[in-house]
Amino acid sequence: MTVLPYKEEPSDKKSQVARMFNNIAATYDLLNHVLSLGIDVLWRKKATKMLARRRPQYLLDVATGTADFAIQLSKMPSIQKVIGVDISEKMLEYGREKVHQKGLSEKVILEYGDSENLKYEDNTFDAVTVAFGVRNFAHLEQGLKEIFRVLKPGGVLLVLEFSKPKRFPIKQLYRFYFTRWVPWVGRLISKDRAAYSYLPESVDAFPDGMQFVDILNQTGFKETKWYPLTFGISSIYWGVKPL
Repeated sequence: MTVLPYKEEPSDKKSQVARMFNNIAATYDLLNHVLSLGIDVLWRKKATKMLARRRPQYLLDVATGTADFAIQLSKMPSIQKVIGVDISEKMLEYGREKVHQKGLSEKVILEYGDSENLKYEDNTFDAVTVAFGVRNFAHLEQGLKEIFRVLKPGGVLLVLEFSKPKRFPIKQLYRFYFTRWVPWVGRLISKDRAAYSYLPESVDAFPDGMQFVDILNQTGFKETKWYPLTFGISSIYWGVKPL
């Protein structure tokens, strides 16, 4: 099922997602931290710590947004370069400003890029990451195939994404929070009514847990793993491109 931010419009998901993030770019970071109660920072740190054990040097961050994860990843001692790509120019503008302010312009490069048609050569990156963006891919399998293509043999894909808790009462509390509170606060701060209604709908439609692991396996990844975080509210997914 394809979930669209602007259901009444005939344009495709990719165009709508780019427009949506352009619309909310100015308030995106604030809303992210407020709506996740700051836990998203801890999730990114945990993901970075896991990836650091592989000592990647050249890394691609897909759907990089305002570059929070790219900046976090650049702190790994082994990293020489992080390239972040996104289809929202406005998000990239805010990201570039953050990168500049932190003095990381030589280490973190942000570029316009489409996850389903990456401009990089085969076998380029030691690792590829996607934080809270894979559910926005217009064609999930195509995006994963592109990531697989640009990874070096032995390279790692790490995906950080919202998931759906299964246990009472977390499941019920989470559903109320995500379907009622998040859209209300999002509309209040961002002024885009559609964007924060799309968020819970896109999470609900995403094939999380073992369903996503199965898709990674079908794409060709090996050593696939799924790590639920914070009662299953979020998850880290892991896959390796075979040698």
